[in-house]
Order: sequence, then C-alpha cells, then structure tokens
Amino acid sequence: MPYISNMLDQLEYSQQHFPTIITNDGSITNSAQLEQWASENLPTLKKELSCTGAILFRGFPVADAVGYHNFFSAFDYPNFTYKESLSNAVRINHTEYVFTANEAPKEIEIYLHNEMAQTPIYPEIISLFCEHAADHGGATTICRSDEIYSRLLIEEPELTEKMEHHGVKYTTLMPAQDSPESGQGRSWRGTLSVETTAQAEDKLRSLGYTWQWHDNGSLSAQTAALPAIRTLEDGRKVFFNQLIAAYMGWKGVKENPATALCFGDDSELGKGFLDTIVSIAKSLSYNVEWQDGDVAIVDNNIAMHGRQPYSGDRKRKVLVALGGR
Repeated sequence: MPYISNMLDQLEYSQQHFPTIITNDGSITNSAQLEQWASENLPTLKKELSCTGAILFRGFPVADAVGYHNFFSAFDYPNFTYKESLSNAVRINHTEYVFTANEAPKEIEIYLHNEMAQTPIYPEIISLFCEHAADHGGATTICRSDEIYSRLLIEEPELTEKMEHHGVKYTTLMPAQDSPESGQGRSWRGTLSVETTAQAEDKLRSLGYTWQWHDNGSLSAQTAALPAIRTLEDGRKVFFNQLIAAYMGWKGVKENPATALCFGDDSELGKGFLDTIVSIAKSLSYNVEWQDGDVAIVDNNIAMHGRQPYSGDRKRKVLVALGGR
C-alpha cells in the first residue's frame, strides 16, 4: 500500500510501504519555490527514496518539459542521456535531460522491467512526468524488485539461485530503421550510436556481445551474461533484469523464450519459471494512476516499472529523465 505524506511530515523511512506519495500543501506555488524546496530537502527525499524505491510528487507546480527539467535537476543526479544509452525504445528528446517515454502505440502494454537492465549500461534513477493523462488507462505500473526476489526464492529456490549465480543473456533484434510502432523499435544505428556496420561491430565487440546480420539490414545481438539478481549496498537482494518485459512483450518470445532469453551458461529459461515470475510480479504491482503535473522518481535498482495500454481522444504525454549510471 502507498504511504501518503503532506509535504515531508512524518516520513517513516520504511520499506513496508510503496510508493511514497508526497502532496503539495499549497505552500509551493511556483517553480522557483519548488526547486528550492527540493534542494533544501534533498537528503530527506533521497533517504525516503532509498527505503521505498519510488516517490510520487502530486499537486506541485510542474507544467511542461522545461519545468520538469528544472525540478529533476534539483536532485543533482548525473545526467544519463538517451543518446548514450543502449535503449531499444524509440524516444524523442525535449531538453538535455528530458525525453518522451516509449513511443509505442497506446494499445501496446509495456511490461515490467528495470530500465535498460538488458544492457551493460543502465541508469540508477528513472523519473517520469505526466504532462497530460490519458482519458482512460495509461497507468504506470511499478513493483518492488526486492519483494519479487524474496517471493521467487521461496517458490523457485533452485532456479532463483541458478539465475543469481549465472545471470542471463538477452538476444535483441534491432531494425535497420526506427520502427515507432514497436516497443523495441530503435534502429541499430540509434541504439549503438553508430553509422556503419563496421562501427556497429566494433561497439558490440567492446561490450562483449555476439551478433548476426540479416538480409533485410537488421541485426541480432546477444549480450554476455548480465546480472539478473543484484545485492544492494544495504544488503537487499533484488530481481534486476528485463525478463518479464522480454518474455511478455518482445515479438515471438512468449511462444519460444529461447529466441531471446537463456541463463548465462546458455541453458534454457523454461516457460514455467518465467510464468511464475510474471505471476509473482503481477501480485505485487501498484498502478500509478496519473494526474496532470505528477512527477515520479523511481530507484531503478529497487523498483521495476511498465505502462498500461490507454485510450481516448486526449493524447497521453509522459516524459522521462534518467540519472546516475
């Protein structure tokens, strides 16, 4: 259940609630006051985030990409740009920090994941800003990664320990050109920040990938073994990966997981194990039902996120900023 706080009154610093919702009591009326408040209370806010994994700021004066940029900047996270990432989602930059969330069509669900955990380069923090909520649906789903791990260890101890020991490998298909209609539609040129096939191969080699080119110009690339369970500084173990998103959302993977997923020792990740993971995460999830002006900050190590489908005439507009590395 979420914990709702009026400004910073009586924050509990507890791992027992999720997320923390901080509401404006009316004392902050403009962006300058908001930025000052965030800067002055930074240690308190970051301590709360490290406990719960997600904070939703509601009713504060954030109206557009520039205001969101300034608010997020007050948290003093190192900028993690879309360009330097290996994200396979098509996005559009609005400011140096701020870009659109996944541009996939509104009827497509984006399943739970830790941001960019299918790559060796990922952000510590993901923030989201709702400029315009959808008429119907469009919630951002969040889920505590430490709770998934704890439940999974009880229900599938041997496979969970194997996953922790060996990690997982992902195989992604990158098109020759951007395909916005897909949740994984960023081209290999954009994903790898290169222009030629030779540059792409150099980049992949440096990252430890293996790869295969296809006749239509697309590229399949498999990672080296990446962590699927991580231990945080406070000792918590977390389920940190993209297994749910890949299994449920990547084309053809639900039917045949071996096309994109395996343990780090190349052995099979069975459908039964993956179905158990999906079921556990679903039972632990919380939907952030957006209101215009909401800002969420999520610790990417502690919490997964996803997007529900939406409908209606009003265009849903949720922007993103990333921090740390």
